[in-house]
Amino acid sequence: MQNHLKTWDPTRLKIIGNALIIGIIIGFIVSMFRFTIEKSLTGVKSIYGLAHQNSWWLVAIAIGGLIIALIAGWMVKTTPAISGSGIPQVEGQLAGEYSAKWWSVLWKKFIGGILAIGSGLMLGREGPSIQLGASVGQGYASIMGHRGTDQRVSIAGGAAAGLSAAFNAPIASTLFVLEEIYHNFSPVVWLSALTSAVSANFISLNFFGLKPVLAIKYAHALPLSLYGHLIIIGVILGILGRLYQIVLLKSSVWYQKIKFLPHWLNGIIPLLLIIPIGYYLPSTLGGGNHLITSLTSISPSLIALMAILVVRFVFSIMAYGSGLPGGIFLPILTLGALIGAVYVMALHQIGLMPLVFLPNFIIYAMAGYFAGIGKAPFTAILLITEMVGSLSHLMPLAVVSLIAYLTVDLLHGAPIYESLLHRLVPELLEQPSGKQDRIEVPVLEGSSLVDHAVREFSWPANSLLISIRHGENEIIPNGDSIIKVGDTLIVTTQHDNRAFVRHQLSEMAQNISYKTNKKMESQ
Repeated sequence: MQNHLKTWDPTRLKIIGNALIIGIIIGFIVSMFRFTIEKSLTGVKSIYGLAHQNSWWLVAIAIGGLIIALIAGWMVKTTPAISGSGIPQVEGQLAGEYSAKWWSVLWKKFIGGILAIGSGLMLGREGPSIQLGASVGQGYASIMGHRGTDQRVSIAGGAAAGLSAAFNAPIASTLFVLEEIYHNFSPVVWLSALTSAVSANFISLNFFGLKPVLAIKYAHALPLSLYGHLIIIGVILGILGRLYQIVLLKSSVWYQKIKFLPHWLNGIIPLLLIIPIGYYLPSTLGGGNHLITSLTSISPSLIALMAILVVRFVFSIMAYGSGLPGGIFLPILTLGALIGAVYVMALHQIGLMPLVFLPNFIIYAMAGYFAGIGKAPFTAILLITEMVGSLSHLMPLAVVSLIAYLTVDLLHGAPIYESLLHRLVPELLEQPSGKQDRIEVPVLEGSSLVDHAVREFSWPANSLLISIRHGENEIIPNGDSIIKVGDTLIVTTQHDNRAFVRHQLSEMAQNISYKTNKKMESQ
């Protein structure tokens, strides 16, 4: 009798084991990173409070800012990969567009991030946490002797673990890595990412407790009669999101026009200009999570909300553009929350919106603003759901996120982290190694590859299609092999040719206008 039982394959068990170890290590590192930043911000706000009693404290703050700018600036100068959030760097690393030395990135990002974010600058800890996680994943793979795909799986899992520990949102963190960073829903990648994210989240919860990061209380669900406002706020968020993209991408150009400072000392500018904000509005300092949770309790006036919105818009971009280690993830959510609050307060003053729905629109707007700027709507919906700790908002979140996403798309906006990567690659690209590497590209619905044979296409030069994976099955293709929707194409090429080949394959696998050889010959 034929034996249909499959031979036991330990591959998944090994993936889970490695991912668990990576997640636990990252959970401790990012939790310490997050804890130190929170304590530093508390200390800085206390010093600003003392400055009201003795103005000499402002001089001490200014001197401290100069010291921080010197230390963090030197770290960025010696290791440019730690500049900014770190998410574009990780995305480029997974795409094979550049490599980074994991140990120098790990310790310099940790210290530099604490100095920059803990000083009160309007930067987020989440992007740096992702890069810290990716560095740990890369280091673990290096120590274990993993290369190529195995190394990238560890890096992707580490990135998910870093975000999970920072936000306590393991499901959204996994999806963010797949949707925004890795651009591939490979079973191996999501298994590693989810395992690392869950284990890192468990460690983080032991540090900070079970309370959601953005525990916003609300009294009433939004009635269907007010759903029209979701479309309006979605359009507003999309327009303002596109504005944010444009200004953020130009910020580095503006800094380059400053001639009286070397570029690695640009951090002096936001660290000194933030002092008046810290003196008069200390509650607005930092990434913004405490500001978000306080919006429903302090009920500021419309004018005050608009002023805070403008201040945070300007200073978050100013801080990020300087190149200091720090992200835009949480600042984006904070700006979204403020836009939602302004929208409700403005309509309330003319009698078109009950104030009781203020918390609802704060939640909706956070998701919509991130969905538009990051162009990652699924991540936005899940992220806010996990961070708020409620499933009651799924439908409104989906509507606002979709409208904001479409609005940015109509305004020709690209995903912000992808745009930042294109700006950073010339600075961070290292010499290629010349080693063999593998690329995995999913075939999407509507692709011209679907239902066609392998032989009908001109594959990228210096590359070889070595496998086609469909679900649990994997075949070695020949010219007559038919490509189906949901297949993952596995191609090998030289490492230094990986970025080019990946781009070409993505065009083939996703572009519905791509023409096969047979079609072109018949024209």
